Formats: sequence, structure tokens, C-alpha cells
Amino acid sequence: MSDLPRSPNVFHPRKPSAVGSRNSLAQEGRNQKQEYQQLINEEVENILQDVAVKLPAEVLDQLDIMGGLKEKLYNYYNQNYQNMFNRFMVTTEDEMVKKIRNFVDKEENKALARYTPKEIAEMMDQIAGADKFNTGEIEKSIVNMYGHLQGHIQRGLNDLENDTNSLLRQKTDVGAFIRGENAYSIVKCAFKDNLYKPKTVSDVKLSVNILDSELISPIFQYQATVEYLIKDQISRTITNMIEREVEQFQEELVDEGKEELGDSELIFEKMKRVPEYTDDDSDDESSKRYTFLAKHLIEKIEGLRAEIPPEEFDPLNIRENLKKIIDMENIRNRGFNTAINSLTSILDTSKMGYQYIENLKNARELIIREYEDVDQSHLPDERYQMRLKFYDEAQLNKEREAYDIQMEAFKNEIQHLWDVTEAVYTRGKSGFKVNDFDDLARQVRGTIRKMKEQANEPLYDEIEKTWNEIARVKAEETDIEKLNRTYLYEKDLFKKMLLRTRERVGKIFGFQNPHTRVLLDERLDFLSREFESFDYAINPYHIQGGLLLDLDITSIKRKKFTLNGMANVLNEFLHGVSKGFQDAAFASFKRRRSTVRDDITMSFAGATDESPFAHATAPSESASDAGVKGKANVTPSSQASEGLQEL
Repeated sequence: MSDLPRSPNVFHPRKPSAVGSRNSLAQEGRNQKQEYQQLINEEVENILQDVAVKLPAEVLDQLDIMGGLKEKLYNYYNQNYQNMFNRFMVTTEDEMVKKIRNFVDKEENKALARYTPKEIAEMMDQIAGADKFNTGEIEKSIVNMYGHLQGHIQRGLNDLENDTNSLLRQKTDVGAFIRGENAYSIVKCAFKDNLYKPKTVSDVKLSVNILDSELISPIFQYQATVEYLIKDQISRTITNMIEREVEQFQEELVDEGKEELGDSELIFEKMKRVPEYTDDDSDDESSKRYTFLAKHLIEKIEGLRAEIPPEEFDPLNIRENLKKIIDMENIRNRGFNTAINSLTSILDTSKMGYQYIENLKNARELIIREYEDVDQSHLPDERYQMRLKFYDEAQLNKEREAYDIQMEAFKNEIQHLWDVTEAVYTRGKSGFKVNDFDDLARQVRGTIRKMKEQANEPLYDEIEKTWNEIARVKAEETDIEKLNRTYLYEKDLFKKMLLRTRERVGKIFGFQNPHTRVLLDERLDFLSREFESFDYAINPYHIQGGLLLDLDITSIKRKKFTLNGMANVLNEFLHGVSKGFQDAAFASFKRRRSTVRDDITMSFAGATDESPFAHATAPSESASDAGVKGKANVTPSSQASEGLQEL
């Protein structure tokens, strides 16, 4: 193979495919010289025949002067044909070899960098060069296209999974909405028959609570102060820096062959490092708490909220410029806007359209209804409405107070209806016959009194009555239960009181329908309907600070189109805005990588306590410093700049 030349790097008149060569490797052994000699001979003979026919004999005799005509024609054709043919073959082979080499180089680059958009980068570089054309936006577009494709595939798989589970269960339950990894976020889910079409239509109430700590993008109330936003960012930065230090400390322990810290040890190790970054001395300007932002800057923005009065606004003030920096980063609105965009885009792509949307931005509340009308008697059987709201602890306390007041109001109204019904029943009883057990007890009261006196036992009327004969005796509440009221006992009691009242009304009037019964039935129906709606709502004592998604669905039992569609919407929304529940014990167990331990060698030598936590909690300060690796340096020159960059 070494004898084969590499065109066009070789120049030779006879070597195949060399520059200036008469021969080519593409001929594959054909006798090129013989072929073009045959061609030239035939052409020369044809020309001579034409000349001999056309010209007279005396002219032909003159043409043979200075050599024969045949030899001249032959030399002329031979020279020109060889020049043209050689140029054509060499040029063709040269271009073909260049293309083959470029193709091989391109394939090799693709194999070496399989997961980078190499071809696009090459194309853009050929268009304008790396210094003039940036491929970042095109790469982002390709990533978005693949992301949308993956989203469509995932949505189809979710539909298939939900339909399969529905077929296997042959019923609709809570599990049809949210899968196992997000089941913890459900606050309340209830299925009930529709009031107007109980046989064919179901109403579903679903409430999902996403805690503040689980949100991917933090949400703040609109009126949160600039000071609070900045301090929150500093706190997050400090926490992240402590996390990185502890991880580095863990790696150093593993490299030294020691055992990693346990779950409790990690917590205390993080707590121990907090004073390295901040302290409680808010009056001293040199305090560590002012490492990231100076004390006089924080004082400038004290009490500053989302708006500045126009008469006080001055673009050259420090306060206004600090607020402008925070507003440009959009920290205040970023989290809630992200949640809204996620929910509405998922509804659009899931073909779950809506005709009514109200975005109460300053109140951090979003209301979406499939139809604008709210009258249930005019709405179709397949519909939904949802309410997305962000709650902080102050709002939840107000909601709990209102819930307590509403529960007390229902108690008074239901008790009043109970008393009125009992009064009507007592007034309508005949005094000449026994109507119920109480009348019978009054008739035999004297006989019972004599029996109890002979037996020296207390009478029934003298015994304290602790049971109301409606609900079981309620256990006394603890302090924890008073702070987290469930009201389950009261709700059960009120429902049974309403049911007993309806039975008593039927017993009083039978099949008659006088005006008194109409009034009692109307009041009974009103209280039953209102209390059922109140019980159907969410108890604010069960909500924690964060996002609350309150969803009301009405769907036909045999079709369940809206139910299946909203199941995919909920799962996609939770995946997009929530990090999900994370068990710290499981997370730390999975990431442990210490494999070198003293007990593996099965030695009976005396064991020494090499636990770094023992050094970390030693009484003396010097021992603690000696046992801890990778301590942070919080001087303004080193880590303060890093923290400010993160801000």
C-alpha cells in the first residue's frame, strides 16, 4: 500500500492519480493510452477522408509539404485531448478527495462529541465566525423543542397510566388524581353526588397544599418589605454556604478514612457554623450580620414596601436605588408569576380551556373557571373551577378566627332550630295520652321514687347528665388540639341534630303539611345546605403557609372526562412548582460514600472514638477547633464577595 500515491500531494506524469499524470486510479486497470490512441486514430481518419473528398488533387499534393497531414492532425489531437482529459480527471479527483476527507473529519468529530450540538456550531461558525454569531439561542431553542416533545410524551404516558388504573380499579377514587409521590400534599378530597343530578353526575372537592419550603421558586406577598426580601436572600446565601462547607467537611472525612456524620450530627454541625456568618448584635456596624450588606444601607430601606409615595420619590436617593435593584431582579413577583404561567400553560396544552380567569396579583390569588356562569342549574355536567392562593401565617390566623366564628354561628342557629322544633312538638302533644318515652316516665315517676328510696339509690333526675344522646361524649382538648382545631366532633354533632330535627318534624306532622311545617322545613333545608357547603370547604387549621390549590370538579360518572384531564394537570403542576417531600434521613443515607471502617478488619484491638462529632462537641474550644476540618473564613475580603455575587 506504500506504493500507492496520495493525490494531489504527488506530482508525476505516469503514476495513477498524481498531479499531471495521464493515468487514474479510477480506471481500475484499463489501458488508458490505448483507448485514447484508438479514439484519436479514428478521428484523424475521418477528417482525412472528408478532406480527400472535398479538396481537389492538386491541393492535396501541396498539403504534404513539410510532413504528412495525417501526422500533423494526429499530433494536434493527441496533445489537446491529453491536456483536457488530464485536467478534468485531476480536478475531479482532487475535489472528491477533499469532500471525502471533510466527511471523515466530520464523522470523527460527531463520534468524539456526541452530546454537543457540534454540527450547528460548525454551521454558525462558517456563516459568520464565533466572534460574530452566538449559537446559544439556537441551542436553547433546540432544548426547548426537545423539552416540549418530552412533555407531550409524558402527558400521553400519564393519560395511559390514569386510564389503565381506572380500568383496573373499575371505580373513581382519590388515587385517580394524584400519584403516590405527591399524595402527601392533599389537604382534602371528597366525592359526592351532584345536588341536581345525583344518579349520573359527581361533584369532587380537592385541595392541595404546597408548603413554602417545597416551592422551587419562593413566593412573597406583594406588600413584603424590601428589607425582608434582602434579608431573606442573605439568609438563603448563608444557608447555601454552610451546606457547601459541611459537604466539603464530609468529603474530607471520607478521604481520611473516617466515618461520615450522622443525621443528628449534621444538624448540629450546621448549627455550629451559623455564628461564623452572622450574630444577634444589630447595633454594631462591624457585626458579622452586616458582612453582606452594610448597616447604614439596611437602615435606609427599613419599612420600605412595594410602592414609594410620589411626593417622597427621588431617583438619586440610596433607598430608591436599592429598591430598584430588588425590583429589577423581580424577586417579589417571580414565584407567584411562575406558578400562574405553569398552571395556565398546562391547562392549554391539556385541552382544558377556561372562559373566566381573574388574577388578583396583589392579593396573590388566581381564580379560573371553565365557564363564566356560576349558577349550577345552567352549567353543563362536565366543568371545573379552581382557586390558587398563597397564604402566609398572618392570613391563616385571620382565616382561623373567621372559621371559629362561623362554627359558633352554626352552633347557635342549629341549636335554636332544635329548640323551636322541640317546643312545637311539646305544644302539640295531647295531655290525655302517652305520646313518647318522656310521658311514660312521668307517669311512673312515683313508683320509681319509692323503689329508689327503698334501695337507697339516687333518682334519675338527680344524676348529672353528661350524654346528650346525639353524639358520644367528647374528650377534653389538649393545648395542641386547641391550636389545631379539627371540629370533627362538632360537625358530626350538628349533622345528627339536623337529621333528628327532620325526623321529629316528620313525627309531629305525619302526612300533613300545615304552614308551621313549611316554615320548619324551609329553615331546616337552608341550614342543612349551608352547613354542608361549610363542611365541604377547607378547614384553615389544616393548612400550612404556602400555595393552596382549591379545585371543584363536576363530571359525569360514566365518562369522567374532566376528572381524567385534571389528574394530568395536577400532577404536571405539582412537578413544575414543587420540589416535593424530601426525607433528610433517606437523602443523607443515599449520598453516603464512606466504605473504610475499622470494624471491617475484624480486629480485637481497643477501639478509639474517631467520630468527628465527638470532637465537634468537646468541652474545650481548642479541642473543637482541632477536630473540625474545613472551617469557613468569613472575612469581607474572601467570602463576603462570593455571597454578594450570589445575591
